[in-house]
Amino acid sequence: MAKSVFISFDYDNDAHYKNLLLAWDKNNDFAFSIYDGSLKDAINSTNAAYIKSQIKPKILAASCLLCIVGDKTSKSPWIDWEIQTAKDASKKLIAVKTAKDNTSPTGLLGSNAKWALSFNFDAIKKAVDEA
Repeated sequence: MAKSVFISFDYDNDAHYKNLLLAWDKNNDFAFSIYDGSLKDAINSTNAAYIKSQIKPKILAASCLLCIVGDKTSKSPWIDWEIQTAKDASKKLIAVKTAKDNTSPTGLLGSNAKWALSFNFDAIKKAVDEA
């Protein structure tokens, strides 16, 4: 049975990587879950409480959280919140950098996250399988 994976990503900069994951999802090796509205509003917007109320159940229902680490990911308070929410719920963490020099979000550091060594199907599938 495929694992349910919540995808955490920078909406403005890394949506194409999320779309690639969803395309790979068609082969039934993954069961990705995502709330696309999560990163359209600033974390301190008037919609933040509502957005969090929509995202949190998806994170809690997933077996793990996969963080796409793009070049601006470490600056996103949304991604920090999603990682912390997953950690608080004892979810497995998986991460993959879109470029090797991207800075990791602090929530992933020291978290025993399983890292995919490159952004390709085989590496990500292996990390998900091992998480």
